[in-house]
Amino acid sequence: MTEDGRGDLGPSSSRPGRGSVPNEKGLRSLGNEVDAQPGPVGDAGTGGTAGTAERGTRRPAGAHGGATANEAGLAALGEEMHRSQRGRRASKGPRKVRSRRRRILRRVTLIGLAVVLVMIGGGAGYAYYLTHDLHRVHVQGLNSALTTGQEAGSENILMVGSTSRCALTVQNPAYGLCSQGVNGVNSDVIMILHADPAHHQLALLSIPRDLFIPNARSSGPNKIDAGLYEGLSQLVAAIEEDFGIPIQHAVSLNFDQFANIVDALGGINMSFPESVFDAESGLNVQAAACVHLDGTQALQVVRARHLQYDAPGTTTSDAEYWPQEVQSDLARINRDHEFLRVLATAVAKKGLGNPITDLDLINSVKADLTFDQSWSVNDMANLVLSFHSVDIGSVPQLTLPVAVVTDPDGSGGGLVYQGSSYGDVEFPSQAQDQSVIDQVLDIGATTDSMTGSPLPAPSAVTVSVMNGTGVANQASDTSAALGALGYHTVGVGDTPAVGDVAETVVYYGSRTGADEAAAESVARSISGSVIMAYDPSQVADGAEVTVVTGTQFTVNAPSSSTTPTSAGSTTTPTSSPSTSTSSSAIQAPSASNPSLAPWDPRACAAGATPTAPVPNRT
Repeated sequence: MTEDGRGDLGPSSSRPGRGSVPNEKGLRSLGNEVDAQPGPVGDAGTGGTAGTAERGTRRPAGAHGGATANEAGLAALGEEMHRSQRGRRASKGPRKVRSRRRRILRRVTLIGLAVVLVMIGGGAGYAYYLTHDLHRVHVQGLNSALTTGQEAGSENILMVGSTSRCALTVQNPAYGLCSQGVNGVNSDVIMILHADPAHHQLALLSIPRDLFIPNARSSGPNKIDAGLYEGLSQLVAAIEEDFGIPIQHAVSLNFDQFANIVDALGGINMSFPESVFDAESGLNVQAAACVHLDGTQALQVVRARHLQYDAPGTTTSDAEYWPQEVQSDLARINRDHEFLRVLATAVAKKGLGNPITDLDLINSVKADLTFDQSWSVNDMANLVLSFHSVDIGSVPQLTLPVAVVTDPDGSGGGLVYQGSSYGDVEFPSQAQDQSVIDQVLDIGATTDSMTGSPLPAPSAVTVSVMNGTGVANQASDTSAALGALGYHTVGVGDTPAVGDVAETVVYYGSRTGADEAAAESVARSISGSVIMAYDPSQVADGAEVTVVTGTQFTVNAPSSSTTPTSAGSTTTPTSSPSTSTSSSAIQAPSASNPSLAPWDPRACAAGATPTAPVPNRT
C-alpha cells in the first residue's frame, strides 16, 4: 500500500509480513470488467439459462479503460477479508481511501425493495465478494435486455416478498407456524423496478396482491399472489402474459430475510401521527413523533393490511375496537412505498461504499437474498453506478389501478369463479392500467410494451368475439364495435359464464411477439375490467385474438367519422355495445399514486429524536 493509500495490484505486488492480497485475481478481474468495453456476460457457477438470451453489459457513464476500477477500495476490501479470516483486527485507524467511485457509492439511493437497495448499494467495489454464497434460483421465461425499439437498454426487475412460513430457518410464532398448518406460499409484495440507464430514469410499479388475473397459476385464474406457490417462474409468466411487461431479473425474500436487512442497518425510524393497531401483522404502536423500529417491528408495518387507528373522536382506548381502514392491501402498498423512501434514506446514511466499515452489514444480508440465475456481477455493478445521482424523492412509485369487487352475488360472499370461491378480489381497470404501465416503461400508447416496437395496425389483426355473460347480442355488438375501429373480425359465438361478474379477457394463442402485440392492440381498444391472457384453448375461429366478454367494458369509440377496413373500404362507426353496463359489485378504479392517510406511518421530521415504540391497550 502506497503512502497516499492507493494499492498496487500489479503482478509483483506484495506487502511485507502479509503476502499477496486475498482474492487479488478475482478483485482485479472485476475492476477491469466494470471499466471494460461491453461484452457478453456469463453467470458464474450456474451453467447458463435455458431459453434466455445471453445478456450484454453497458459501459457505465464516465468509465475509462486502463487502471483497475476502484483499485484502492478493492485493495482495502481484500486486506480486510484477509484480516477477518485470520481473526485479527487492524491496529491502525481506517485508511483514508477517497476514490471518486467510493464518493459516488456513498450517495447511492437506488429505489426498490430492501434487497435491491442493500445488494446493489454495495456497488462495484463489493461485487466480486458479494456474489459469493448468494442464493441463486433458476427462473424461466426471463427476457434478455431489449436492444431495439423505445425500451432499448432498459430492464425490469421483479421484486417479491414471500409469505412462506415453512421456508423460515427458525419458526416464529409472530408469523404463524408451518407446523400448525400456516403453510401457504403467496407474495405479500409484488413490485417491478424499471431501470433505464440510457435516459437515467427509474420507476417503481406495485401490483396489488388481490388482483384476479387469468394466468395467475399454470392451471388458470386466481389472485396474482397465488402464483408464487408455483415459484418465481410462474409469477414472471403471469406478469408477462397478462400485463405485457417483460421481466429481465427476479429477486425474492421472506419475512426473516426482510427483518434481517432492517436489523443489519441498525433499524429504521418512522413517525406515527396516530396510534395504530393490526392484530394480523402484530403492529401496535402509540402515536409518537418518531419511533425506532427493529426488523420485526418494521415488518409489522409493511405487512399491515387490517389496520385500525385511533382517529379523532374515537371514544375507546381499546385498540381492538378502533375504526378499521377500508382499503386493505391498497392502503398497505401506499405505506410500503413510504417505507421504501425511509429505508433508502437509512441506506444512504449508512454510507455504503466503505469496504471496511460495511463488511459486517454485507455479510449479514447477502445470504438472505434469492436472485435469478442470470443476474451477473457486472450488471449489478453497472446498475448502481448508472443511478448514483438519482434523487429518491423524484422516482415515481406507482400502483396499478384496480377495481375492488364487493359482494358480487348479493349473499355477502366474495368472487365465485367457475364454482369456486376466491374471497375478496380486485379486477383490472383499463385504460388506467395501461396508462400507468406506459408511464413506468416510458412508452407511448402505440408502442408494444413487451418489445418497445410499434403495435400493429388494427387492419392487420384478426379478432373473434365470444359472449361470456349470456347478455343478448353482446358478442355481435362487440364485434361490430371492434370492426368500426378497423379490426378484421372473423366470428362470434357463446361460451359459458364463469360467474355473476367477470373480467373481459383478450386471449391470444401463441407466445410469439406478433400475437402478443395483436392482443395488446385489442386490449388498448377496450375500457373497463379488461385484461390480456395467453391461452390457445380460448382462441376461436382461426383468429389471432379472441375477446371473451365480461360484466363491465366498453369498446372505445372511433377517432374519426369513417374507419378503413381490412379490405380498404370504409364503414360507418358502430357505437359501443349497449350491453356494456356498470355493475354495483365493481367499484371505481383506485388511484395510481394516492396520498398517505392521516394515520399512516411516515418519515420522521428532520432532527426528531427517536423513542422506543409503546404499545396500545388491547
